Amino acid sequence: MKKALVISAIASNQGKTLLTMALLHHFRESVRPFKCGPDFIDPQFHEKIASTPSVNLDAYMMNEEQVEWIFTNYFDKEVAILEGVMGYYDGMDKGSSAYDIAKILDVPSLLILDAGGSYITISAILKGMCEFREDNTIKAVVLNKVSSKMHYELVKKHIEKEMPDVLVCGWIEKGLQSLSATHLGLDLKELDADSIHQVAKDVLEHIELDMLESVMSVSIKDVSKYPFKKIAKRDEKCLLVKDKNFSFVYHDNLEYLRELYREVAIIDSTKDEIIPDDADIVIIPGGYVETDSAYAKVKESEQFKASLKEHAKSKKIYAECAGLIYLGERCDAKEMSGILPITFELTNKRERLGYYKCEGENGEELRGHAFHYSKIVKAPSTDIKLYKVSKKTAKDGGYLQDKVKATYLHTMWRLGNIL
Repeated sequence: MKKALVISAIASNQGKTLLTMALLHHFRESVRPFKCGPDFIDPQFHEKIASTPSVNLDAYMMNEEQVEWIFTNYFDKEVAILEGVMGYYDGMDKGSSAYDIAKILDVPSLLILDAGGSYITISAILKGMCEFREDNTIKAVVLNKVSSKMHYELVKKHIEKEMPDVLVCGWIEKGLQSLSATHLGLDLKELDADSIHQVAKDVLEHIELDMLESVMSVSIKDVSKYPFKKIAKRDEKCLLVKDKNFSFVYHDNLEYLRELYREVAIIDSTKDEIIPDDADIVIIPGGYVETDSAYAKVKESEQFKASLKEHAKSKKIYAECAGLIYLGERCDAKEMSGILPITFELTNKRERLGYYKCEGENGEELRGHAFHYSKIVKAPSTDIKLYKVSKKTAKDGGYLQDKVKATYLHTMWRLGNIL
């Protein structure tokens, strides 16, 4: 019997990543990580812990049948740990909250609840969470920031009185020394293997894993029918730029490229690698190129830039977000490739965060997610064709020039005809 669990909370910064990390480490020999929603950072962290790529599950970009197919297709281990996004119900308006994903897949959910400075009120919060939608899959809780075993027993007593069907599986001590020693708090991205092991050990010290596993059983649905457009194999070589700057690639997007093209090769722009002449299409994903530290990694990559410009003269390029910026002329004073006559500036505030719908070049609907601090300050419409986008400013759509296509939108490539 396979086991799976959605880990969520009432909001961000409650301990989801901390508990996810500990459970991925505990099950590391037999776990497939998943992430609910359009996140790129958490999946990289999941892979670091589990040594297995993490897969995004997004019910805004995909329909229910497609979400089921992605989950089942990649659930090739004994255990699946699904990290939620924000609070359990956040994203319901777009149909893609942790609650929605858990309900679609019929996967049990665990809430990690911050018990700091409270005891009876935790029961009220949990009761409200469980009664807000009767078809939720909340089966268990773990209490975080607990000051003592006595504090834990007090909170547990009231939860069991009010919500006897929800298992209280343990607690995480407030102010863990292993976290304090890293000087990283909950920013766990740079922890080494020894530190990860120690943090996981401390997090799980007071959690009853047998009890937790008792609620994790799942039934796998039949997904023999492929719920996407049929793939027509292309006799082409795809070149994917994937490195420390351009790293925002959904795992399924990478797998889809391998299914779509005869050959997929990966190069590193930060090492000034050259795009080969036999590449038919170059894909530059999102990431970071506009900040000082990121730009420094590609500033001297003249061979890469020259080969990309040569490729753009007659062949296809597709770019997202940071890739879009790199195709432009400049961001502030930072010189980019100049392939597209667009200039950008980096702002101190977030320009866009959220789901978007775009009308593609052939009138089809494209669904995706945008998150960026840069904005376009110059984009002559006489030189490039604009995608349409359902936001106040069309400049969050995308640009077409000859065979070059670029957008701020992050999408799931299996869904459309963007490549």
